[in-house]
Amino acid sequence: MNSAETEQRKETAQTWFEALRDRLVTALEGVEDALPAGAPLSDRPAGRFKRTAWQRTDHTGAQPISGLPEIGNVDAGPAGAGPGGGVMAMMQGRVFEKVGVHVSTVFGEFAPEFRNEIPGAADDPRFYASGISLIAHPHNPHVPAAHMNTRYVVTTKSWFGGGADLTPVLERRRSQADPDAVAFHGAMRAACDAHSQVAPYGKFKKWCDEYFYLKHRGEMRGIGGIFYDWLDTGDFAADFAFTQEVGRAFLDIYPELVRRNFAKPWSETEREEQLVRRGRYVEFNLLYDRGTIFGLRTGGNVESLLSSMPPVVKWP
Repeated sequence: MNSAETEQRKETAQTWFEALRDRLVTALEGVEDALPAGAPLSDRPAGRFKRTAWQRTDHTGAQPISGLPEIGNVDAGPAGAGPGGGVMAMMQGRVFEKVGVHVSTVFGEFAPEFRNEIPGAADDPRFYASGISLIAHPHNPHVPAAHMNTRYVVTTKSWFGGGADLTPVLERRRSQADPDAVAFHGAMRAACDAHSQVAPYGKFKKWCDEYFYLKHRGEMRGIGGIFYDWLDTGDFAADFAFTQEVGRAFLDIYPELVRRNFAKPWSETEREEQLVRRGRYVEFNLLYDRGTIFGLRTGGNVESLLSSMPPVVKWP
């Protein structure tokens, strides 16, 4: 692959992640606006996202070689201009106790102790990574928490990865037969089936079930979804099209699931169950999540990386 083609692919992927971020932000602000009068917390003002730019240091902790553009164009820093950065978009509202939609584009060299773990980095530690990550923690225990992220990584190899999963916080809603679970799995299956030549649904669903598993507790974090990594079939256009489909599928299904549930009243007992279940979310992200580990070990923004943590949690 020549350099010009590589750079074009990077730009194409990054542009998509930024566009998807903007669509998700609009959709979730629309959910805040749609909470009906008389619903729990409807007397509060609708939330709005706040965007914050950040700059990455390299694996040594050194500052960027040169400054990034101002926040209006911070996502667009070219490879070679410095270690990169991104924009955090965070919202606290009346539907979402905490939701973040972040885009980052970083580049540089992997730290020596990390190079053997990344395909294509053992002999040449230079890398580029761009991606989007969404984490949503609603107020209402009847509304499931959710996670979605997709990314494009380039070393001497290149690949896509990511997925989406759903985390109901009430025991009676964590059944695979629950209507929300059925709808979410249906959306993820449809995304895979539309690109079956590169995205086998059964494999990606099983991968998600096994990935989002708390080994120390012997239980899944939620009800699953899909997960994939190192997707490089040799057809960039096909791999990218599927990655786009994952983002669009999540954009369609998750706001719908929130709207189905956000006006339901909840009890203190259900709130307590929600807070305890959130503890499982924290445990997974700190102990097992590859994205968190990757970001912390490549000079990522700590506030952005840990924004996945729920705002209130209990360990009884």
